[in-house]
Amino acid sequence: MKLESEKKLEEFKEYMRKLEYLNSAIGVIYWDMRVGIPKKATAQRGEVIGYLSGEAYRLQTSDEMKEYIDYFSTIEGLDDVTKSMVLNAKKDYDQTKKIPEHRYKEYVILKSNSEVAWEEAKEKSDFNIFKPYLEKVVDFSREFIEYWGYENNKYDTLLDFYEPGITVEKLDVVFGELRDAIVELLGKIKESGVCIKDDFFKKDFSKESQEEFSLYVLNKMGYDFDAGRLDESVHPFTINFGNKDVRITTKYIPNEFRSALFSCIHEGGHALYEQDIPDELQGTGLAAGASMGIHESQSRFYENIIGRSKAFWTYFYPEAKNRFPQFKDVDFDEFYKGMNAVEPSLIRTEADELTYSLHVIIRYEIEKALINGEIEVKDLPQIWNKKYKEYLGVEPQNDAEGVLQDMHWSDGSFGYFPSYALGNLYGAQFLHKMEQDIPNMYDDIKQGNLDGVHQWLKDNIHKYGAVYKPAELLKMVTKEELSAKYFIDYLNKKYYEIYNLK
Repeated sequence: MKLESEKKLEEFKEYMRKLEYLNSAIGVIYWDMRVGIPKKATAQRGEVIGYLSGEAYRLQTSDEMKEYIDYFSTIEGLDDVTKSMVLNAKKDYDQTKKIPEHRYKEYVILKSNSEVAWEEAKEKSDFNIFKPYLEKVVDFSREFIEYWGYENNKYDTLLDFYEPGITVEKLDVVFGELRDAIVELLGKIKESGVCIKDDFFKKDFSKESQEEFSLYVLNKMGYDFDAGRLDESVHPFTINFGNKDVRITTKYIPNEFRSALFSCIHEGGHALYEQDIPDELQGTGLAAGASMGIHESQSRFYENIIGRSKAFWTYFYPEAKNRFPQFKDVDFDEFYKGMNAVEPSLIRTEADELTYSLHVIIRYEIEKALINGEIEVKDLPQIWNKKYKEYLGVEPQNDAEGVLQDMHWSDGSFGYFPSYALGNLYGAQFLHKMEQDIPNMYDDIKQGNLDGVHQWLKDNIHKYGAVYKPAELLKMVTKEELSAKYFIDYLNKKYYEIYNLK
């Protein structure tokens, strides 16, 4: 006969599974809205999402949920999975319960309509179309922070959603170290006078040929198309409905070979993480990444550390040259250096590996000020343009290539952007350990064998889902605390060679 606690745990998991089913249904509707919904259907679909989110809210904040949390919070000796399951459920309960249900539902509907307004605003390069929606989203975020509470900085509360344990105080230090190192290296590159050509990437590449090559690379990475699919959207993203259905999207640009390919590799890194999460974590609330920073470590690891490496293109360049006559007169060294050319630019998703983190730091600084009421939405285009001029030496000519380029603010994802730069730091630290564990890693990659890399990530990171917090997971894998040192060393080694620096 089963112990009372075992029976109770089965009931709790079944209850959590119902919540996952609802969230999966909401996710499918969201995916459809971003990929193929008729324009006239968006408002009504927003109502559907609002209704389902209300149902999820009730499950998340019910007396039954509180009973489960209270029961297991008194039991000692729980295994790591059950302990994390209870702690995560309690955190979600506390955060959600503090928001009045009618405000939560209104917010969900607003976000749906806000995303549509953002798409239109970006297409027409008119911030004023998006401005009233963003003002309401920001107001909701500020209101919710008051419900949730905060200690030192209001923005800390939002950071904790994506990266538990990270604070403004910590980020200011880490990002300061990273920023200074990037600026120093960027200065040396400019002083070198070395000019790297990349114009051969900006010829006419058909959508069909780009898609075929992207599918080829994704297959080599190990992305399981029986548990996923590739579609097109305004802004690339990954979405999952369990580990058996993990979908990715990209955007094809006819005169830029690298854009769709690297967004596919990036989203593929996210997708591999989700596909690798074991079945036993389904229905526990832990079948997800440890944090957005850890998730970004996987996507940016594949996109840059692997996808822009000399070893990777030793294998894939001959295939690219065979498929694309645009590269017939380009030798390997030109191709590789062109793939890694450094040039400060306007668009975050198109930024080179070196300057990318500066794009993130700009957004981080704007979000901090916005959430703390130091600036207002109406001022964003001007502030955005000024920071780009100051940090990167470039200035947007319109809203589409400036303040409207990202979708994150349209759905209230304040606190998310720092995850991208943290992902760079995590990824380089993981690489340092991977190189020790797999001495022949680069030889395998040169042969087109990415299985060793994938298996290492699966064994050391993916299989744990969200059982451990990011700092715990990093310490488990690397035996060290978070450090900017490894990413800085990686950048210096790579770009010193490419630009012949001394």
